[in-house]
Amino acid sequence: MLGSLSLLAATPFAFRSFSPSPNNNRFLSSAINHQIAKQLATESGRGSQKLLRRHVFPVYRRVSYGSPISAVMTDDSSTVTTSEEDTQNIGILDIDSALRQFKDHFQYRIKKYVDQKNLFENYEGGLEEFAKGYLRFGFNREEDGIVYREWAPPAQEAQVVGDFNGWDGSNHKMEKNEFGVWSIKIPDSEGNPAIPHNSRVKFRFKHGDGVWVDRIPAWIKYATVDPTRFGAPYDGVHWDPPPSERYEFKYPRPPKPKAPRIYEAHVGMSSSEPRINSYREFADDVLPRIQANNYNTVQLMAVMEHSYYASFGYHVTNFFSVSSRSGTPEDLKYLIDKAHSLGLRVLMDVVHSHASNNVTDGLNGFDVGQSSQESYFHTGERGYHKLWDSRLFNYGNWEVLRFLLSNLRWWLEEFKFDGFRFDGVTSMLYHHHGINMPFTGDYNEYFSDATDVDAVVYLMLANSLINSILPDATVIAEDVSGMPGLGRPVSEGGIGVDYRLAMAIPDKWIDYLKNKNDEEWSMTDLSCSLTNRRYTEKCISYAESHDQSIVGDKTIAFFLMDKEMYSGMSCLTDASPTIDRGIALHKMIHFITMALGGEGYLNFMGNEFGHPEWIDFPREGNGWSYEKCRRQWTLVDTDHLRYKFMNAFDRAMNALDDKFSFLSSTKQIVSCTDEENKVIVFERGDLVFVFNFHSENTYDGYKVGCDLPGKYRVALDSDAWEFGGHGRVGHDVDHFTSPEGIPGVPETNFNNRPNSFKVLSPARTCVVYYKVDESVEETNGINVISVSETLEMDASKQKNAEESAILVDHGDKENPQETNDRDTASFDEELQKDGAKQESIEEPAASVLDKKIVGSKLDEPQVEEMEERTPDD
Repeated sequence: MLGSLSLLAATPFAFRSFSPSPNNNRFLSSAINHQIAKQLATESGRGSQKLLRRHVFPVYRRVSYGSPISAVMTDDSSTVTTSEEDTQNIGILDIDSALRQFKDHFQYRIKKYVDQKNLFENYEGGLEEFAKGYLRFGFNREEDGIVYREWAPPAQEAQVVGDFNGWDGSNHKMEKNEFGVWSIKIPDSEGNPAIPHNSRVKFRFKHGDGVWVDRIPAWIKYATVDPTRFGAPYDGVHWDPPPSERYEFKYPRPPKPKAPRIYEAHVGMSSSEPRINSYREFADDVLPRIQANNYNTVQLMAVMEHSYYASFGYHVTNFFSVSSRSGTPEDLKYLIDKAHSLGLRVLMDVVHSHASNNVTDGLNGFDVGQSSQESYFHTGERGYHKLWDSRLFNYGNWEVLRFLLSNLRWWLEEFKFDGFRFDGVTSMLYHHHGINMPFTGDYNEYFSDATDVDAVVYLMLANSLINSILPDATVIAEDVSGMPGLGRPVSEGGIGVDYRLAMAIPDKWIDYLKNKNDEEWSMTDLSCSLTNRRYTEKCISYAESHDQSIVGDKTIAFFLMDKEMYSGMSCLTDASPTIDRGIALHKMIHFITMALGGEGYLNFMGNEFGHPEWIDFPREGNGWSYEKCRRQWTLVDTDHLRYKFMNAFDRAMNALDDKFSFLSSTKQIVSCTDEENKVIVFERGDLVFVFNFHSENTYDGYKVGCDLPGKYRVALDSDAWEFGGHGRVGHDVDHFTSPEGIPGVPETNFNNRPNSFKVLSPARTCVVYYKVDESVEETNGINVISVSETLEMDASKQKNAEESAILVDHGDKENPQETNDRDTASFDEELQKDGAKQESIEEPAASVLDKKIVGSKLDEPQVEEMEERTPDD
């Protein structure tokens, strides 16, 4: 059955690994910093050892579906010793029997997770209360004053300094408690806060060498830098706006979609101008584009403050702070609320896998020679990532857990994010961080001394917390290793994320585009690569993300069309063979990745229309230029350029899922990988997909198998005129199925499918067919409008929709064409000079608006006659 579903329960393959430099660190024991917790903390040992049983902890009422974890979260009525029986039913072992040999490992980490939760219950009021650290640490209002607390055990003395006291802390000395937490209460002055809103502050302390240093508070909620000073240090900012200046959310969170269609975006580089864009500009100018292309989720990169812009937001310095380059915390709230008003959920790219090595501006500044139990990070080699030049958290430390778990709750509750994409999870899961590890799929690679159980338990706690605060949150993990159980619930012994990124897929496309001629493309290999994911663990598929878009790499569009993108993208002339092939394969690659590669889909900002150039952040090597750290929206807005075709198809792909929910369907059957004819046929849900990758051959009457008998019509056709195709497939044709073989005997069927129908399959095209509900036709007494028709707008509605959704960026609003010409001149001057000739362009026989192909409207069927076309079978 698994084979027919093309979902593999066995070991994954072709996962990308990190490169050079082995790390032979093994699992080291760690204790919890909290003094009381130390007395009860479980001993840590080898990841495969027997479950420790000697500790007593609360076990709550057993629930019917029972698992050792679900059994400890419902009631506080009794305290018993863990028994062997309590840990026998680990749900994940029933899903994948190959994991049973590692039962001891699962019992060990489950026990450690349960014990940690019970310590939180006993000493902090529970996990959810424990994760409210931001209400206690950092700067908070408490009874006519401001209380500031900071965890810094090795500090000898401490003060708080800032604009409010002239940076003289002699009158604001802090006191240290038995847990290494420094605190001070600063009373209000004449009814006003002693530390004004938006004023600068720092934590000043003396370390063991007797030297005083200033550091940005670890829990600071905003940090800024003087933009006029090159390389200036950041300052912590006390952010506590009066009620009149606080942004109040107006719109509820949209419901969790059946399948996320994610638009990965970087706010700073989202302007068409060579500068840093703002949160409010992104909200007003870019979010409507995302909605117009039928995405349901936005994933924001680089939200957490990072002093080095070119790190893409992955070297975080201030974990509770909004990146100040794009605006204030209130501005980010405006963005998220605007997204919610448009029906878009917002995920945050959260970086808890490491922290910036920056001592001056970051959390690393608190690490002044202390031990692991006095620091946020491990000491020595274990606390340093050689490839990333960054610090690594000690996930077994009590205060580190408080800091990171509170960080998640902060972003969920204060900013109303709808979930997270956890970055660099592979680095967290293993002591070797994935360095020099190819991950062949051998289960011993996942459950051994190399596994960092502290990090695994942290992720289990994180997902438990997220789900308790926001039950319909979406959590995605970036893991290249394919660790089994990552995407299964914590209650089954899994780590608890909703989706993992299918990171092997873009690598496969890069390999094909760089190293194989079209004739060498293997349909079987592509199909296997796209369907190679663990049974019952959901994936987010993507053909390319920001990783494939940065300088030194190439986007798919650039791989396909290269320099001809600078001279051949005008509709004023016929497309060259390179451009024709490039646009065709760009659509096919993205669509088959979406349709076959996972249970959700992701696209990086600009790739939907084939953005021609890579991203190059300002740096010394490019003269600190922003020229390639932006998105040239004018390319897709200009009607006589071919970028619009790829954008229109992207919109149609998402609309198709909106209508049929094929991404969330568990029915996925690849019935044909025809190597000779270069054709892949598969079913997802009740849709039938036909991909013809042949460079020349068109097949008239190509037989495709299907599950359900009846009448089929075209739902989406990449060869349609409005998608830059040649209009070879007719959309007014009814395809009637024929039964195949003996009912119930698959081996007598056609490609193991009980029914079949014939289609026209042109070279380098993908066509999707849907089954017509004939009972509806008979009831209504009219021909049911095809899916294409139900999703299409008439010309005037389409024009109005595009005008409302696509905004001209910072130009002459009275003459948008001049703006388009001017902004894209550096890219394609000669073509833009011909912009005035648009009216004389001869449209193909059927225009974007006349053909009844998937468009962008989902709920307004247009009951119109379709023009006559030649049947395709």
